[in-house]
Amino acid sequence: MRNSTYPALCFLLTLVIAPCLGQAAKAPDLQRAAALAFEQQGKNAEAEAAWRRYLKAHPASPEPYAHLGLLEARQEHYKEAVPLYRKALALGPQLPGVRLNLGLALFKGGEMKAAIAEFLPLLKDAPAESQQAQQLRILIGMSHYGLGEYKDAIPYLKEAAAHDVQNLPLRLTLAHSCLWTKQLQCVMDTYKEILSLNAESAEADMLAGEALDEMKDHNGAIEQFRAAVKADPKVPEAHFGLGYLLWTQKQYVEASSEFQVELANDPNHIQAMLYLADAKLKLNQGQEAAPLLEKLEKMNPAIGLAHLDLGSIYADAGRNDDALRELTEASELTPEDADVHWRLGRLYRALGKIAEAKAEFSKASAINQKSDDSLMNKIANPAPGPEATPAPESSSQ
Repeated sequence: MRNSTYPALCFLLTLVIAPCLGQAAKAPDLQRAAALAFEQQGKNAEAEAAWRRYLKAHPASPEPYAHLGLLEARQEHYKEAVPLYRKALALGPQLPGVRLNLGLALFKGGEMKAAIAEFLPLLKDAPAESQQAQQLRILIGMSHYGLGEYKDAIPYLKEAAAHDVQNLPLRLTLAHSCLWTKQLQCVMDTYKEILSLNAESAEADMLAGEALDEMKDHNGAIEQFRAAVKADPKVPEAHFGLGYLLWTQKQYVEASSEFQVELANDPNHIQAMLYLADAKLKLNQGQEAAPLLEKLEKMNPAIGLAHLDLGSIYADAGRNDDALRELTEASELTPEDADVHWRLGRLYRALGKIAEAKAEFSKASAINQKSDDSLMNKIANPAPGPEATPAPESSSQ
């Protein structure tokens, strides 16, 4: 059901600020003092020129490289900042703040794996209750999250959430990670925490609804999505999610209404358009469904259900050539859909193509038999529940 884009990494950037670079006590140096002054005044071009003059006079010093990297990062030139920070570390491995700044530049530049490699040693050395440790837990968790490594992200996000009881975005990200790794009780536990911070969180209601749907509590899932649309009727995906759940329960009239609301909020929502058309077809409203499906095919010709439904409408209208084209396309896109082969078989039979009809009916029968066998195997050998394996502990401890 999920097709939306869930919380991105951007909220985190307001939580982490690059530290001031360490400055050991030194005898006054006019070039260095000028560079620092320009830097503090936000005069990046003048500061860069001054640090380069200082570097020319002190080629073995790590400090100008560190500050040049910081100036690039301030301008969001993260790829340019990285080699400067690395050069500073090569010349002065113990220079304070540089490794964290390097990790931040890698993180903000989208190089998450490299960022994790810089953050982990820093977390190991940071006092557990310090602000820096908390920042690093968030950064490492969000780096794994950005890589789609949700299982690895969870222990860091859990620990970070435990150290910041008021952080709502962090808990939403944790709940998403738990959902996508099917740690469903984790979703529900985090959902309760979110409600204590924001009782009207539509996104949290949707997360709980998806978890309950995974648990096969379809009525509970529907009620959670009802709560979401009540909390915020304009939140993306809420009406679609509710409509989809109603569609799965064959409540096509109410599902249609929800899909229409989603389309009113987002006229180009492909899935809402698709399932609205399918619901109308199942309500014997093929004439209303056809224009939606034809528009949908122009927007995205690779959706098997759209070709199947449009082929069915054309077949019922006696447009056999059009029906054959659409059903053949559906068969190529979704070859394991028994309904596609069954409808193709009916069409071939109506066209007097008996051999082709028998072949399609045989395919449909084989797919159905395979599905029945799989179901019986699951009944005979039930899989362990989604919470059978506990979440891994953080490697940072």
